[in-house]
Amino acid sequence: MVNRVVVGAHYGLRDWLLQRITAIVMALYTLAFVAFVLAATPASYEDWRTAFAHPAVKISTFLFLMSVFFHAWVGVRDIFMDYVKPFALRLFLQVLVILALIVYALWAVQLLWSV
Repeated sequence: MVNRVVVGAHYGLRDWLLQRITAIVMALYTLAFVAFVLAATPASYEDWRTAFAHPAVKISTFLFLMSVFFHAWVGVRDIFMDYVKPFALRLFLQVLVILALIVYALWAVQLLWSV
């Protein structure tokens, strides 16, 4: 009889699901964005500014960006866990990526709500 011992953080299903959900959100936003560009053909800065001034566009763009950041985090974390063996280096790289993603999220908020 094989005695299977499960160890680790048990990220598997949760992260798999997070990757799929964020991919769907990104795909839907991309399709909507392409449809908007093809339909409205914004040509000037004012056209773009008017489009992004609408709260629904701001929220959907922010949701898209958060999906990109979570999607990236799961992928990069998995790469680090698979290929960076020294724990201290892996932890340093993960913290660096987390800090960068937080800065990007704050920057996205500042950009989207400054319009």
